[in-house]
Amino acid sequence: MANSNSENPLVGREFQEYVKSVLGKELKTEFDLEAAISIGDPKKDHKFDLANKDRSIVAECKCYTWTDSGNVPSAKLMGLDEAVFYFSFLPSETTKMLCMKKAEYPGKTETLAEYYVRVHGHLLRDVKVYELSNDEKIREIKNSEHLMIS
Repeated sequence: MANSNSENPLVGREFQEYVKSVLGKELKTEFDLEAAISIGDPKKDHKFDLANKDRSIVAECKCYTWTDSGNVPSAKLMGLDEAVFYFSFLPSETTKMLCMKKAEYPGKTETLAEYYVRVHGHLLRDVKVYELSNDEKIREIKNSEHLMIS
């Protein structure tokens, strides 16, 4: 069941802390929360959810779910697209990670992250999408269109 809107900031912050911990262990680096990085022209600070000390790894954390009735949360997917847009202003050598909480729905054959990559994968370019489950497992969701070898 979805959270009430008043709970969303707390749930998001808890997931952000969780991702910080899991990625820190997995990548053996420390992350800053709400890391301000200058982007655009003229430069203006934008706060990314996580970034390591030298800013070579930057992550956005999204704790989204299917709607209560199992529909696509369209407005939330626009939030994912916005995160991908902000990533596009970072240097090409930056590792860009869109970290999503694993969200399943009874009767659906794909998670929300898998759905997002399948439908919006053409926007991702060098952004990697990772799905995190409650047991600290991280799985990269790859776009099958980009995996085809000609």
